[in-house]
Amino acid sequence: MKLEEMNRDERSLLLFLESCTVDQGGRVDSRRMNKEDFDLAKKWADSGFVEFGRVVHADIFRSLSHWCQLSEEAWKLAHEERIARSKRLWEKRNWKKTRED
Repeated sequence: MKLEEMNRDERSLLLFLESCTVDQGGRVDSRRMNKEDFDLAKKWADSGFVEFGRVVHADIFRSLSHWCQLSEEAWKLAHEERIARSKRLWEKRNWKKTRED
């Protein structure tokens, strides 16, 4: 898979799952996902791009009902997308640095 082949929703889901992996130890807040996200996560899991599944009932805390882990390929693409997203947002910024004033 190549980053250029991913659409906006796929890139967004990849960054969301990457954040869940890093910030929540792999636990996924299912309130932040829609049906299309779940379908794509399951498709990616079937292909080995990510691991994705449900947390056992006794371990569900709030809406952290799913878990994820990224493959090496997914980590690589998430890193590339973080850099690309940062550049896009920097170019669109509507504020000035103090030395630009």
